[in-house]
Amino acid sequence: MAEVEKKETVIIGAGPGGYVAAIRASELGQKVTLIEKSDTLGGVCLNVGCVPSKALIQAGHRFQEANDASTYGITTQPATIDFKKTQDWKQKKVVDRMTSGVKMLLKKHKVDVIQGEAVLDSDTQLRVMPVGPQQFMSADTGLTIQFDNLIIASGSHPIEIPGFKFDGRVVDSTGGLNLPEIPKEFVVIGGGYVGTELAGAYANMGSHVTIIEGTPSILAGFSKDMVSIVQKSLKKKGVDIITSATAKSSSQDANSVSVTYEADGKESTIKADYCMVTVGRKPNTDDLGLEYTKVKLDDRGIVQTDDQGRTDSPHIFAIGDIASGPALAHKAFFQGKVAAGAISGKNTANDYVGVPGVCFTDPEMAVVGLTQSQAKDKGIDVSTAKFPFAGNARAVSLDEAEGFVRLIYTKDDKTILGGEVVGPGASDLIAELSLAVNGRMNVEDIALTIHPHPTLSEPIQEAADVALGFPTHI
Repeated sequence: MAEVEKKETVIIGAGPGGYVAAIRASELGQKVTLIEKSDTLGGVCLNVGCVPSKALIQAGHRFQEANDASTYGITTQPATIDFKKTQDWKQKKVVDRMTSGVKMLLKKHKVDVIQGEAVLDSDTQLRVMPVGPQQFMSADTGLTIQFDNLIIASGSHPIEIPGFKFDGRVVDSTGGLNLPEIPKEFVVIGGGYVGTELAGAYANMGSHVTIIEGTPSILAGFSKDMVSIVQKSLKKKGVDIITSATAKSSSQDANSVSVTYEADGKESTIKADYCMVTVGRKPNTDDLGLEYTKVKLDDRGIVQTDDQGRTDSPHIFAIGDIASGPALAHKAFFQGKVAAGAISGKNTANDYVGVPGVCFTDPEMAVVGLTQSQAKDKGIDVSTAKFPFAGNARAVSLDEAEGFVRLIYTKDDKTILGGEVVGPGASDLIAELSLAVNGRMNVEDIALTIHPHPTLSEPIQEAADVALGFPTHI
């Protein structure tokens, strides 16, 4: 029998939720062991998700700006891309730098990191199995750990759909980020966050992109007038958008993939260099041994928890993509801090109302809190106030004046319940509205806060002025 090691706080998964939970737990005086099956730290987000995708989007923007320089009286040679160099920059200067930073932080906080796959035997014990072909060969193989507390942050994986096995020229989002070349023809199945972001990035770099989306609109969940601005931008880049369509099958040869889909009762086939499938993600809860614990899952495989992330097994917590709330890295960051705090007796709790969502399209979109329709569904009497970026000097000087800021607030006392931004810098601007929603601020609080001029932050203040009935620049 393998010797049993006793540990205080064990964390499964070194993604955004896991490594932040490890750091916070250490800061609170806990002795922490972090188990990660990959050979890199940072999870999907840092290695093959949020961070590298933003690097690729940035490269696309730079290429587009170079080609549009004549608009500003700048004459240049036609821009070209050495995509291998682009991919090398993304990996070495962005991903590797960030993952090495996580490694340094964990070392600084004296977190013991073990590489292997964790499998639970009970509510208080797990095994760490070697990663590789020999795993699970024997019950005595690997390390056995008894823990006082466990935080599970095992993340999620892309959903594969029938007829589109991830192989060769049919790729998931990870494959889409790591293509060896810029495709001339690129098919994206799924018009959500990831699909539209990478569709725009590759279109900026010269690809002809086709998005196939099953619902009547891309970017479901965002307000229609926000989506229409992004859709107009995508079409201007030459992106074809096919909605209310079903992807049926794919076939490959050495140099291409043929994608068959059905729309309006008719089947059609597109030939492309690559097809990327981004139709959602599934929580990694199948192979953890949760059946040997009191932990319960819902029908989607999401772990059921209280507002601190605690499961039905009181010393086991779940955070990140396997837990309730939106599958976002910044939500996982916060959940990790809450769970670590709960273990140390802190009384903090998760509140998802103020969690912002950002889509790095062109222009960017960001939302927080309740939409107008969501507020009405809850029986709340609300009003909205909207200010366009066309009335903002900084946006005009950037030649990026499409979009608007919208506030959703109660009619009686003008408490801000939600905010929406579509336009330049939306991913950064939403932080102010997140603070407003979390702080239960009203529109006057924002209107009386002096914003610097000329900046992209001013439309937030201007929208508050609109709400108060005293608009200045419209």
